[in-house]
Amino acid sequence: MEAPQRWKVAILGAGAGGLGLAVRMIKAGQRDFVLFEASDGVGGTWRVNSYPGAACDVPSHLYSYSFAMKPDWTKTYAKQPEILQYFEECADRFGVRPHLRVNTAIVSARWSEAERCWTLQDASGGAHEAETVVSALGTFNAPSFPDIEGLATFTGPCFHSARWEHEHDLTGRRVAVIGTGASAAQIVPELADSAAKVSLFQRTPQWILPRSDKPFSDEEKRRFARNPIAARRHRWQIYRAFERNITFRQGDVMADQLKALALSHLDHRIKDDELRAKLTPDYPFGCKRTLVTSDFYKAVVRDEVELVTAPIARITPDGVVTEDGRQRPVDAIVLATGFRATEYLSGLDVVGVEGRRLRDEWAEVPHAYMGLTVSGFPNFFMLYGPNTNQGGNSIIFILEAQAAYVVRAQKAMHRRRVRTIDVKRNVMDAYNAALTEALHTTVWDSGCQSYFKNEHGKIATQLPYPSLWYWRRTRWFRMRDYERHGAPGSK
Repeated sequence: MEAPQRWKVAILGAGAGGLGLAVRMIKAGQRDFVLFEASDGVGGTWRVNSYPGAACDVPSHLYSYSFAMKPDWTKTYAKQPEILQYFEECADRFGVRPHLRVNTAIVSARWSEAERCWTLQDASGGAHEAETVVSALGTFNAPSFPDIEGLATFTGPCFHSARWEHEHDLTGRRVAVIGTGASAAQIVPELADSAAKVSLFQRTPQWILPRSDKPFSDEEKRRFARNPIAARRHRWQIYRAFERNITFRQGDVMADQLKALALSHLDHRIKDDELRAKLTPDYPFGCKRTLVTSDFYKAVVRDEVELVTAPIARITPDGVVTEDGRQRPVDAIVLATGFRATEYLSGLDVVGVEGRRLRDEWAEVPHAYMGLTVSGFPNFFMLYGPNTNQGGNSIIFILEAQAAYVVRAQKAMHRRRVRTIDVKRNVMDAYNAALTEALHTTVWDSGCQSYFKNEHGKIATQLPYPSLWYWRRTRWFRMRDYERHGAPGSK
């Protein structure tokens, strides 16, 4: 039997996090690594989420790597094809492709104390080995499907927004969209232009801020290309504006200002009192993810779109029945019902020291030291792990900070001749105790339900600090935070 191939580092997932780490390792001269990707290429969520209207709600110049500035973004908020192309170009530009193994989903990782390495198994039964494993599987990779009676009996096209079936032409069709979150807010305006009828089923209205999505002129693109300092200044201005306007503390004055802006936007676009009431949230601003779009309300008032607030009772083979007894015939159903964001690494069975399973450690709530490492799982890191999701800034900034931390850890291990590191339990517990206390002061803990919380009501996704705080905490790798083992004479 052929022995498994072994690498110094295995990165799982070639989205923004995994790809960024791969580039950083190459730039640091660390080339003994592999990048496993379940799909057929890089890009992560921007590869699999290809629904009509898919776009980023962070300005393009900030939603990009600091080491790969793109001067010719077409507009303020790029759409999915342009973002995916950007990540493809980064993979080519920095020489990542020789390390990339596509169509390889890693389903288990088991630590061997004797060998001091991880054995990885892919979905096809193949085995691989790595001294260090970095999960970059992200947060928005497991679609959430609603439990609605009769859903399986529907005879027309029915698919999740994150798994859009492009072979179905919805032009002139009657389409039901279930959900009014971030994806639906982008999908509905697109469907309204082509479908005969869009029935939008809303469970909870969203706080929505307007956005100015202006195209960049040719002169602006040339200026950014000629003068990288101007591009960086523009990026820094966006970052500072986002960081200054982040609001997640209870009683934050900025929240009141943003809420007033959202209500003004709603009043401006929705003149009908009854419809405006249906679209007005009854929970604190920021408790759920705030949407940023100027197109959604414009679509809702169109004759082709009907907002339905009566709860869905069941699905029939050719329609949707609400609890008020009304049946709406539809030709297709789009499930814009989000993701199981709190179920970190749900498709990966991680087994650490003494057979300890990560899913058991996380039975109450996923947790980690700075969202990066978990005690009892040596040489195992995560990007976009528990409680690292941003309250309002670019996740790319966080991912770059995490990638830098992982590379610093690898350098420190090499310098001190350390083979394994395992975050100390007391260090991890102290960090999470402070984190939990900070979360209690946030608007996310004010009572509303959101994807930020798991089934036990624990906030598993959000970072209760600004991104600059996190960058400072991860700027140095402190070996004293870790138990370590190495060759004789190692420090």
